[in-house]
Amino acid sequence: MKFLGNSALSALKSLRNSGNPPCPFSYFYTLSHVVLSLKTNLGFQIWTKAAEHHCMVWGPSTGHRMWTAIRRCFPRAMLNPRGFRALRQLSGGGQASLEIPVCPSSRGRCYQHTLAAPLPVPPQPMCTPSLGIKRAMYLERERQLEVTWEDGSSSRYPLIWLRDNCQCAQCMLQSASARSLPLSHLDMDTGLERVLITEPSKVSLVWPDQHISEFHASWLKKRCFSSRARQEMQDELFLNQRVYWGSELQLPTTSFQEVLHDDKTALAWLATLRRTGIVYLKGASLEQGQVAKLSQRIGYLRLTFYGHTWQVQDKPTANNVAYTSGDLSLHTDYPALHHPPGVQFLHCLSQAQQGGDNEVVDGFHVAYQLRQQNPEAFRILSSLRVDFTDTGSDYCDFAVQSKHRIIDVDSEGQVVRINYNNATRDSVLDLPLEQVQPFYSSLRAYVDLMTRPENVVTYRMEPGDIITFDNWRLLHGRRTYTSDPVRPRHLEGAYLDWDEVMSRLRLLRRAVYGGC
Repeated sequence: MKFLGNSALSALKSLRNSGNPPCPFSYFYTLSHVVLSLKTNLGFQIWTKAAEHHCMVWGPSTGHRMWTAIRRCFPRAMLNPRGFRALRQLSGGGQASLEIPVCPSSRGRCYQHTLAAPLPVPPQPMCTPSLGIKRAMYLERERQLEVTWEDGSSSRYPLIWLRDNCQCAQCMLQSASARSLPLSHLDMDTGLERVLITEPSKVSLVWPDQHISEFHASWLKKRCFSSRARQEMQDELFLNQRVYWGSELQLPTTSFQEVLHDDKTALAWLATLRRTGIVYLKGASLEQGQVAKLSQRIGYLRLTFYGHTWQVQDKPTANNVAYTSGDLSLHTDYPALHHPPGVQFLHCLSQAQQGGDNEVVDGFHVAYQLRQQNPEAFRILSSLRVDFTDTGSDYCDFAVQSKHRIIDVDSEGQVVRINYNNATRDSVLDLPLEQVQPFYSSLRAYVDLMTRPENVVTYRMEPGDIITFDNWRLLHGRRTYTSDPVRPRHLEGAYLDWDEVMSRLRLLRRAVYGGC
């Protein structure tokens, strides 16, 4: 580690003395990989030195961002009180001036997110460098095609995959960009008759049945089977990188009207919604129908048993705990459905005179805290399935039942959805007797973590505000309020699914940045 530290500091000195230093943030991110691997006092020293040198080389504005970046990857618990006070002073003197502490994502990276409007600029789609094909070789034993690019790198492609993905009009329905070649027509052990480089950017394959497939270099390069290429493609398709947060979050905010009418703002809204999980919109009119109008910017609303939209008010015979004026504990909406809604909109039409403040928690962030602090509780909540139920009448009468794990994880153990609503958690508990107490203890541990002050963001909606958030990730709640029959508290809500949201995000990204 001493070697790494000395190397990094030497590089910083070289930058300071350079007459033409490189881009500060490209250097900053390169250095961050070294520091994140250390996570020690030495790492902190490297970052502080980096900030000092950036102040000298690139000016105070960049130095300020470096200092606030230190705060992101070295949380308060890792600094002594003197160091933390100094850091706050250097970053502007107060908590509000600091950027959001960003926990490294599941893949160990650290990402920057800006607190205030305008929203962060969304990432551009991956543009594969325009490399020509230097050589293409059929590897008969491996049944693969090896392509050597102009820069000397190479990629391998299985023949069965190439035949399956032939782009010709006979194998693809061009008008739908959909495969028309049946899988049953594929020869699982196919070879190749010939490989031809028809031009620097194209390769043609002649199959044993004399069918010809032609592939463009950029198409092949983007679909390379290397770990790095596959990860880049998945990040582009699904924007899996997340910014985790606690009570220090200041809600990313933008204009409702700009989202409706400006593609760049709409793209920034959806990209931030995906990465941070929540975006605040201001300036909607004080009439019902605004959440439906917002949904049209994406596609269409998710119809549930409560209707296309629903009115959150204190109702005399409430068919949902949200339709009361009492305290609403932190929860995700509708785990009683096997496929809960992915995104929720809430539009404030009228606010209570007293009470009614909202609370949100980053459920993913808290789940990772639980895994670190109580691995057995995390294992139980991510493995045992529990019952949820909802019965009543609204858009129509309903009696729904589902089973979910409280914490859903994917095949790599990464959290992908939180399913927790204490109001609709069923009294039916389909667990062996000996697992009941451990389940309750584990759930209580998770709830206790999510209600810690350092994990809860509290905000108050005003008429015309719309909050949009990730219902698979965030738990939300509401504090008790005093009902006023003259001016009742009134929110209008609506749901969408992530499939529709991600579809519009990809289309907006294409419209704003163009194809690659």
